[in-house]
Amino acid sequence: MMDTVEHVVAGKRGRQGLSGGTRKGDGQALAELQALLEQGRAKARMDQTQLARRAGLGRTTVSKALRAIDQVPSVTTVAAMAKALGLDADRLLGLQRQADAEAQGLTETASDGAREGIGHPICACDPYDLEVHPAGAAEGDAAHAAAGTELPRTAQVPVLPGYVRRGHDEVLDQVVQAASAGRSGMLVLVGSSSTGKTRACWEAVQPLADMGWRLWHPFDPTRAEATLADIRRVGPRTVLWLNEAQHYLGDAQKGPDIAAAVRSLLTDPGAGPVLVLGTLWPEYDRAYTALPFPGESDRFAQVRALLAGRTVPVPDAFDDAARSAARDLAAAGDRVLAAALDRAEAGRVTQELAGAPELLHRFRTASPPARALLHAAMDARRLGAGLHLPLAFLTDAAVDYLTDREYDGLGPDWAEQALAELAAPVHGRLAPLQRARRRPSRRAPGVRRDRDTARGVVYRLADYLEQHSRTERRGLCPPASFWEAAHHHVTDVQDLGRLAHAAETRHRLQWAYHLYKRVDPWFALKRQVGFRLRADDREGAAELLNEALAQGCRAALFELVHLRLGSGDRQAAEELLAEPAASGDPFALRELAALRERAGDAKAAEQLLTEAVRAGDTQALFALSWLRRAAGDDEGAERLLVQAADAGDAVAQLILSEHMQDDSEELTSSLPHHVEASADADAAPLAETGSGHNQSVDLSLAEAAEAGQPWATIELARRRQQAGDPQGAEQFFTNAAEAGHQWAVNQLARLRHAAGDHEGAEQLLAEGADRGEPTAFFEIARIRRAVGDLPGAEQALNRADETGHPQALIELFLLLTAAGDDARAEDTVKRALNAGKAWGGTRRDVFSMWSYGLDPDGTPTPPW
Repeated sequence: MMDTVEHVVAGKRGRQGLSGGTRKGDGQALAELQALLEQGRAKARMDQTQLARRAGLGRTTVSKALRAIDQVPSVTTVAAMAKALGLDADRLLGLQRQADAEAQGLTETASDGAREGIGHPICACDPYDLEVHPAGAAEGDAAHAAAGTELPRTAQVPVLPGYVRRGHDEVLDQVVQAASAGRSGMLVLVGSSSTGKTRACWEAVQPLADMGWRLWHPFDPTRAEATLADIRRVGPRTVLWLNEAQHYLGDAQKGPDIAAAVRSLLTDPGAGPVLVLGTLWPEYDRAYTALPFPGESDRFAQVRALLAGRTVPVPDAFDDAARSAARDLAAAGDRVLAAALDRAEAGRVTQELAGAPELLHRFRTASPPARALLHAAMDARRLGAGLHLPLAFLTDAAVDYLTDREYDGLGPDWAEQALAELAAPVHGRLAPLQRARRRPSRRAPGVRRDRDTARGVVYRLADYLEQHSRTERRGLCPPASFWEAAHHHVTDVQDLGRLAHAAETRHRLQWAYHLYKRVDPWFALKRQVGFRLRADDREGAAELLNEALAQGCRAALFELVHLRLGSGDRQAAEELLAEPAASGDPFALRELAALRERAGDAKAAEQLLTEAVRAGDTQALFALSWLRRAAGDDEGAERLLVQAADAGDAVAQLILSEHMQDDSEELTSSLPHHVEASADADAAPLAETGSGHNQSVDLSLAEAAEAGQPWATIELARRRQQAGDPQGAEQFFTNAAEAGHQWAVNQLARLRHAAGDHEGAEQLLAEGADRGEPTAFFEIARIRRAVGDLPGAEQALNRADETGHPQALIELFLLLTAAGDDARAEDTVKRALNAGKAWGGTRRDVFSMWSYGLDPDGTPTPPW
């Protein structure tokens, strides 16, 4: 046997010369392609039959690919063989393109592939590398067992079971077909963990594989960094693969830029056609698409715009049609799917395929040390820590999850044994807690590497266990060892900030302060001052600021000034400002000037502002301008305003630009008159034809309701209710309730309850309660409380809380407080705090109960 590619190529050239050469071109690319495939087959010690089975091809196809001198193997064949042999698919596919061009008399060269953009041909991609959950390892081949042979160990890989199409696949097909026709598009599948989202995307792009499309899955060094660094290299006929899109779009620093870049890619005619496919959990989708409250920063504006109209839900379970199709595939010999169908409950077939039940079984039957590590990892993820958890953090955090007896029984190598137990896979590559390696961020020579990006051994919790913990452990506050380990071992600034916030929302104020301090000592001090102020301890807040001031923290001085002013102690505030003002501090001079002006001493205020101007304070220029104007010196005021604008003061620049327009003062003085006249003009027709206007709106709503829009039916019901027509409102609410809208059911129940039909009202809500609908339980609680059934109301509120109603515990607290059960009311507050739930308008009550916060075990924290 010849040992080198060059010898094999030479041999093939000789055979081609004897054949008379039926192809155009010299056949060099095909000869090299076949030589590489043959060498790979020999190295893997497989015959052609074994290679065909491993690659999922026919034996004749494999034989022709290796031997035929007048037929170039297809892209799909080359990709499958490259994958089966572990060869460089990009190199082989480049040779395939060149060979195909030679066979057609073209001049394409293997280097043409470099111009195709980033990524790999879809046909060369491995679905497991794209994070499709493996369903289990392939069993031994029966034919080989009968022949006394077996597949090589490298061939014993996980297999994909038969695919069952569902409703979201139709939407995927439409987007893929549009992309194949030349129109760029994007679709994000939204569903819980292990519901088949990634597999659906993989199946959807297979038609594009046959058309030569490429796929790019950015992840190195991190998903967000890779995307921003190389998205401009995405070429036409490329799939951008954003699996677990929260790691791209939800990145605190880069998420908005990534969303904007993807939007630009989709709308750039020169870049297309491209197809962007992603997956998201529902909670991330809700967070990204929810509108911010007034005054709240809109950090997901770009992401919301990107996702608008580009998401499709993926159900947790197979419906009847999908189960029937799965049974047909199982009956046809799909043993992996058949086993999943046997185990699946309530149609949750995809979770079975992904190994979710075995993961849960492993979690529930884990040894105490292993279970403690899992609990620490679960709590870290649900409280905001990143995917990769440091080993030292996990081992230190796990201590308080063990009982005294369990802790006393730990051996010297308990952590190693527990980690080995958790790393054993349950199906394919899934394991409860798996070792990973966090890639460092790339830095140019000479640029210091941040400590939070340093390479190190880390562990990752299985996705399904993470999501499971968000429900099972949502009402638990981690123990003290968790917070101490986070303080000592977590280095990522974003992780520390999220964990600090989680501690604060759980009223673990001492740990919140220490974690915030790791992020920013001054911010931590401000939070601590805020804690003291919420507890009405102004002197305690002042003491903290004085300590910081004594340590040289200049910012503490001005916080202390504002604190004294808030207490009405102007003299103390002036005394604090006197020394820095005397030393020429611009801020102190300006603040002291404001105090003197409010005291009526305009002359002293002007002198102080003049000193601040000499110190280079442009804001003082602006303040001095207004002081001069108030004194009647318009010319001096204008001159100072121009100086402030020239110095870059944005407000001064805006005022001067307004002065340059037409007589703005006259326009402003006339504006109220015009507004009033316009309002009167608009109001008159409405007053005259109000009923007609309402009828027009009702007609539009009725048409929308008839077209099957439940919101229109609900709006009609609401309008009937406001018009004093309870019968009409009830009819519309009934229509919406029959269409399955829970809010309408709740409103209908309220109408019946108001009419005295308490039993009928609760019966209406029973079906929603059976489905676990939180609002149904909440409404039942209201009814029971109204009729004096306090135990029944409490039971319903507990069920509302268990199913996720955000106000249930607050309502229970009010119920118990009204009943005089202060001890249980306090326990209810602790339950809410342990779950990190906002305490609404009763937040001050929390500080009045526990001024210094709570310890992790729920006992009051002593003064600190």
